[in-house]
Amino acid sequence: MKENQYIEFKSSFNDAAIESLVAFANTSGGTVYIGVDARGNALSGFAIGEETVQQWLNQIKIKTQPSIVPDANLKELKGIIVVELVIPEYPIKPVSFKGRYYKRIENSNHQLSLQEISNLHLQTFNSSWDNYFTNSYTLEDVSLEKVRAFIRLVEKVRQIPLSDDPLMVLYKHELIKENRISNACQLLFAKNDVFSATVELGRFSSPDLIKDGFTSRSDLFGQVEEILSFVRKHTNKEFIITGQAQREERWQYPPEAIREIVINMIVHRDYQHYGDSQIKVFDDYIEFFNPGTLPDNLSVEQLLSDRYVSQSRNKKIAVLFKESGLIEKYGSGIRRIRNAFIAYGLKEPVFENFQYGFRVTVFSRVGGKVGGKVGGKVGDVNLTGNQKKILEILKEQPSLSAKELSRIIGLSQRKVEENIKKLKENDRLMRIGNNRKGYWQVIENKV
Repeated sequence: MKENQYIEFKSSFNDAAIESLVAFANTSGGTVYIGVDARGNALSGFAIGEETVQQWLNQIKIKTQPSIVPDANLKELKGIIVVELVIPEYPIKPVSFKGRYYKRIENSNHQLSLQEISNLHLQTFNSSWDNYFTNSYTLEDVSLEKVRAFIRLVEKVRQIPLSDDPLMVLYKHELIKENRISNACQLLFAKNDVFSATVELGRFSSPDLIKDGFTSRSDLFGQVEEILSFVRKHTNKEFIITGQAQREERWQYPPEAIREIVINMIVHRDYQHYGDSQIKVFDDYIEFFNPGTLPDNLSVEQLLSDRYVSQSRNKKIAVLFKESGLIEKYGSGIRRIRNAFIAYGLKEPVFENFQYGFRVTVFSRVGGKVGGKVGGKVGDVNLTGNQKKILEILKEQPSLSAKELSRIIGLSQRKVEENIKKLKENDRLMRIGNNRKGYWQVIENKV
């Protein structure tokens, strides 16, 4: 047993133990073991009195707000009795300890920022920031013509005319209240520039040399087309002769996947953060960066494996994008993006938490050649026996290090690292995340 996201060891009961219980309550629940050393071994000198545990529970109740009371159990470890304090994820968040708020990340506690405290509070009431009404804008700042454009989009999806006028549509969607408007209403239907939704776009010939730039401050619906127009302007298109009367067009990247990435950026952005969204177009790759990392309970690995429940940072914005037909189905966007790149003969995009946000990098090259010929082989590589072993092992255990692989395969660590380098160069293996917390992604050889 080791300390992790759900387990903490303490040699004695103290404020640090209460802090850990609060962090568990604010995250996904967990257990604090009292009378255990850092390695999980019971301490031989540990003893508790008849009223000790009840006194601990009273302290926890007094020092937390809202008050939490964990389940307390006595547990025997190698003949020694220790105390197990178990707290589930608390339904009313955030919970504080002496006026401070904590969350659990891996095996340590981290103090929450003001924004994280606010978001936890909103989640408790099944709400989100975009659903709250703002005092900075009024109904006069809303473009009713943009609302009419939204109605036309909805009618195309429903194929049934809406009899409601623009104001009634806003009322029914709870976007306005008297003369006040919600944050979502301002972002979606603003008359003027929306500075909190700024997206900086650039075409780069190198990481330090920009050839063209554009700043988008449109409403969120307008941003979709502005961004896609800029990307189309700076990416290539080829014509494929198929033997049919009309030639086929092929863009440098699958258009449906780029559109999905852009819509995901707009819908899931953290609009409370001071940073701007950024899109950088290079010769053979594009970086899409958005303020707002993945939720603490969702890892990149879970995102790529589809083992997660879709969570919308901006619930109201997501609902209106879906009603307009811009979002087809919740929670399947990442899978569609990956499948589109695979079908295009390109390696999968890289998804990662980066600095204060989330970044998606897409590539137009496979094995040093742009794209892949339709009907031809893509990324065909002759593998050695050891390289095949490495790929097979990493498919099952993607978080293994080169040192651990060397023990399993029976090669020196240097030889393993050389083979990994070759697999990466031939687009058969890709590192997701950093060396300490990342994992390997095996890229199948497609024909």
